[in-house]
Amino acid sequence: MSASTSSAGTAAAPSTGRVHDLVGIGLGPFNLGLACLADPLDDLDAVFLEARDELAWHPGMMLDDATLQVPFLADLVTMADPTSRWSFLNFLKQTGHLYPFYVRESFYPLRREYDDYCRWAAEGLASVRFGCPVVRVEHTDDLDLDAHPGLRDRLHEGLDPHGAAGAAYVVTTASGETVLGRRLVLGVGTRPRVLDSVRAAGGPALHSADYLPHKQRLQQQRSITIVGSGQSAAEIYRDLLAESPGHDYELTWLTRSPRFFPMEYTKLTLELTSPEYSAYFQGLDAGTRERLLREQRSLYKGISGDLVDEISDLHYRLRVQGAGPRTTLVSATTLTGARWDGEAYDLDLRHDETGEDFGLRTEGLVLATGYEASVPDFLDPVRHRLRLDERGRYLADSRYAVDRAGREVFVQNGEEHTHGFVAPDLGMGAYRSSAILAAVTGREVYPLEKRVAVQSFGVPDHLRRAPAGQGATR
Repeated sequence: MSASTSSAGTAAAPSTGRVHDLVGIGLGPFNLGLACLADPLDDLDAVFLEARDELAWHPGMMLDDATLQVPFLADLVTMADPTSRWSFLNFLKQTGHLYPFYVRESFYPLRREYDDYCRWAAEGLASVRFGCPVVRVEHTDDLDLDAHPGLRDRLHEGLDPHGAAGAAYVVTTASGETVLGRRLVLGVGTRPRVLDSVRAAGGPALHSADYLPHKQRLQQQRSITIVGSGQSAAEIYRDLLAESPGHDYELTWLTRSPRFFPMEYTKLTLELTSPEYSAYFQGLDAGTRERLLREQRSLYKGISGDLVDEISDLHYRLRVQGAGPRTTLVSATTLTGARWDGEAYDLDLRHDETGEDFGLRTEGLVLATGYEASVPDFLDPVRHRLRLDERGRYLADSRYAVDRAGREVFVQNGEEHTHGFVAPDLGMGAYRSSAILAAVTGREVYPLEKRVAVQSFGVPDHLRRAPAGQGATR
């Protein structure tokens, strides 16, 4: 049976094993951080399933000089537990790189060393299991346990602290193994967003996630166009621009943004990554949240200021060297259509400020158009147990629970529309994992900050006015 279908009594023959308190599905940085924070808890039985045979964090964008856009403190654990053995600093110490990192005098790790750090942590955790792609998730409430005595026996063996057999989620992997868990944490990550017009056109267009494996083929084209406005688009553009003197391609960069804007790093703006702003954002109506996410794009989808300057300096250097550059940058432009004729793309474009329609022909096309969360097909059998909005997106509560009971299924980085732009931010990962662990264990294993910002979001209580006729609030 496929992952997108279900019926009572369809669970695979159960494997031996206990009923886990928590089953994590997917192992990106967020579920990996949760695994690290759960590791020292003797009273929590957790297992984490990853489809891949090894961890790899954005391998298609592992450019040699690319750095994180957040400081090293935004590692897997430090913002929750600075004493954790799974911190980035301990990784540096254990691998002999702590003093070189200190001498480097930069808070921002290389993307490659962050990937090495995550792999180091994943390989050291006993709770992590690679090569376990999940194909179906069911719940014992929906199954005929008489038809599956093995499942029934395992449920009774895995008594909860009150001695009740209870119920569990049945997670089936591609090999037919079943893993039972009282709770799930979904950390399957996001998938590349591909424009509908380009998908319909076909052809060899690629997403930025696949850039490096296809870079050499791309550089054999006579023209290359990059579509996107954020860090990935800028990194690919810089990489191709730097090597353009050794190749014969025209390079074009298109963005819908009114300019190639830098990410805003001012300190009061960074307070929008605080727990209280996230709580404030959750209390807004859906329409206001969607508007704010559009307006806040420069806070999390912009380009680092240093990279913007590097690109400008690179243009100047190539001009002085007489090597070009043969390049065009166009802002405020939307890609409205695309056609592939077997040799090149014909792109339909509209300039959003002048309203002018124009076109571009390009052989190579790179979409640095970001990522999007989705509800995976393997959850179809338990979809009725989840809280989803009218667009089929998770409705996460303040504890990141997305099931109707509010205590069984949690999500990592699938709640941007409910919690704000901090959802994919590495700096808030440890906080979210702490909140999930508090919900699962019933106690604050790691202290959850309630207020860290200087500013107030919304109307401060002491400034609220009572309705007319009810007197003033003191």
